[in-house]
Amino acid sequence: METRKPRILIADDEPNIRQGLAEALEDQGYEIEQAPSGEAALTLLKSAPFDLVLVDLVMEEMDGIQVLQEINRQWPQTEVVIITAHGTIETAVKALKEGAYDYLTKPINVKRFRSYVHNILYARELEEENRRLREKLRAEQEYSQIVGRSEKLMTILEMIDQLAPTDVTILIEGESGTGKELVAQAMHRKSGRGQDPFISVNCGALPRELIGSELFGHEKGAFTGASQQKQGRFELAHRGTLFLDEIAEMDLEAQVTLLRILEEGRFRRVGGTREIEVDVRVIAATNKSLQDQVKQRRFREDLFYRLNVVRMSVPSLRERHEDIQLLAQHFLDTFGAKYHRPDLEFAPEVKARFADYSWPGNIRELRNCVERAVILARGSVIGLDTLPESLQRKPPLPEVSGISVG
Repeated sequence: METRKPRILIADDEPNIRQGLAEALEDQGYEIEQAPSGEAALTLLKSAPFDLVLVDLVMEEMDGIQVLQEINRQWPQTEVVIITAHGTIETAVKALKEGAYDYLTKPINVKRFRSYVHNILYARELEEENRRLREKLRAEQEYSQIVGRSEKLMTILEMIDQLAPTDVTILIEGESGTGKELVAQAMHRKSGRGQDPFISVNCGALPRELIGSELFGHEKGAFTGASQQKQGRFELAHRGTLFLDEIAEMDLEAQVTLLRILEEGRFRRVGGTREIEVDVRVIAATNKSLQDQVKQRRFREDLFYRLNVVRMSVPSLRERHEDIQLLAQHFLDTFGAKYHRPDLEFAPEVKARFADYSWPGNIRELRNCVERAVILARGSVIGLDTLPESLQRKPPLPEVSGISVG
């Protein structure tokens, strides 16, 4: 993956100062933009993110502190350095309290300025690398939740390996609780986008009237309660992956915008007029038949075909019968460590009941069942009395036809 050049924005109402700082950095491998005012700086920030903003304190209409406050509100990951010829301790303290990275006083030594900027960006790079390592560790821990050795699970893992390097849109089907999001996370992590955001959205949990705002963001004043501009999930997932769970619950209006993003890679925030371009891989999931939803006119046919480039079907737990005991032991190890009960084991009758049960809630139900058992267990052996009532009852014997003798 090509390394992105650090982006620096210099905002100063004095052209000579602005140009001089830009020239001091022009051969350092940075992408540099200039703004003659605070308003112009914010306009540039809205078009693309910057790593570092150098802003003059004293400017007409909008001063450096106001620009700093707005950047902290809308782009909190951007570092801001206040530059001024009017340096006082009080001003420096105010700038730092408002969240400035640092404070520089004119005149600026060019050689020291280059080293200064380099050190800021290097520290930022280290911080970002640490964040990525933490995210990778978290992702690896989550990937360990995909447990099993059944043939159907192996097929899923093979598909992940095959599809992850591509940017193809994927539709994951499966019952609730089967681990569709874990599959999507694994797909993201193994892709070239694995170091960038994985953003998950449960479309079924969002109020219908807010789903557009959550996905696409909104401008200030777009609707009642929209007191400030907000980035949507698509913007937050830029260069990464957006996982749309329960996609069948998305309303038809939002489906139109989603289709346009998938086809053109751009959209407008709710209440906005400016086109925003994003580079996002979309993985959608559903526990319903989208084809049936299309027939019932609850889901757009053109969006269905756009999402259904590659379809994966995650098997239910009852279809992975040989994985039940492996998963149960995995959850026992996990929750045994969490609740300081590492000595626990399942009684033979509990293992037998796990094998007989149909698990309508799939892996999620098994996970919750084992966690409950770990909490309620009185000794070192988990018995039937720790299981939910639905598992304590013996499954009904299958009906058989025959001849009554007597």
